[in-house]
Amino acid sequence: MIPPAFEYARPTSVGEAVRTLADAGEEAKVLAGGQSLLPLLRLRLAFPELVVDVGRIPELRGVREDGDTLVIGALTTHHDVIRDPLVRRHAGLLAEATATVADPAVRHRGTLGGSLAHADPAGDLPAVALALDAELVVAGPGGRRVIPAREFFVDYLQSALAPDELLVEVRVPKTDGWGFHYEKFQRVAQAWAIVGVAALVRRADGHIAEARIGLTNMGSTPLRATAAEQALSGADGPGAVARAAEAAAEGTRPARDLSASPDYREHLARVLTRRAVLAAGGTG
Repeated sequence: MIPPAFEYARPTSVGEAVRTLADAGEEAKVLAGGQSLLPLLRLRLAFPELVVDVGRIPELRGVREDGDTLVIGALTTHHDVIRDPLVRRHAGLLAEATATVADPAVRHRGTLGGSLAHADPAGDLPAVALALDAELVVAGPGGRRVIPAREFFVDYLQSALAPDELLVEVRVPKTDGWGFHYEKFQRVAQAWAIVGVAALVRRADGHIAEARIGLTNMGSTPLRATAAEQALSGADGPGAVARAAEAAAEGTRPARDLSASPDYREHLARVLTRRAVLAAGGTG
């Protein structure tokens, strides 16, 4: 389908992009890799008067270290996230989960920042950002502000970004010494996850000292399985992990759609949490 007509701007700096967004108000949409926005335009589910293409802003790309944190530019592609040695060494969960996103063509064009700003609860990376306790840095007319991932995702396809703000970087605490695994169930290859589980596990003295679990597609936003996280503290074997995983769906509100019922999604959350935690803990 042919998209509706719109004006087009291509800023070359973050400051110019912010000014362009501020001038346009709520009538503008940001174009990064285009893997989320272009389908919405083609299907006429979005009607922006202005598309602001930030793909030519070099400062929004790349990965660097800042002490115990990785700083990843919002325009860094999925492909580059997967291959980056710093990400693979210090945030392996992010690299592993990103490798499951869509297909190679999408991973070469799609961006980390675009995926998070789109705020789709069925997307793989928002739940990973929650599990990693990531922070998102946005730039606006008043300067920059830092939004914890747990506060960034507001509702279905809605984030804490204001219309005149631009996501510029993602700050990911290093998880050296943590085991990790992303477990995903999908109807067909390259489809959205029916349910996904991002697990981080820190072991000490033969048992799980701490676990973090992010849930994909279990509500209108990505979620943390806090009840299961608490139940996993001190777990020391597959049986204890399985019992703790039974709490994975507590507090969730999964949708009913053509792919699954809420009950089925809750079942998947429990099963996938058990698998993901066992794999992350090295006992799967």
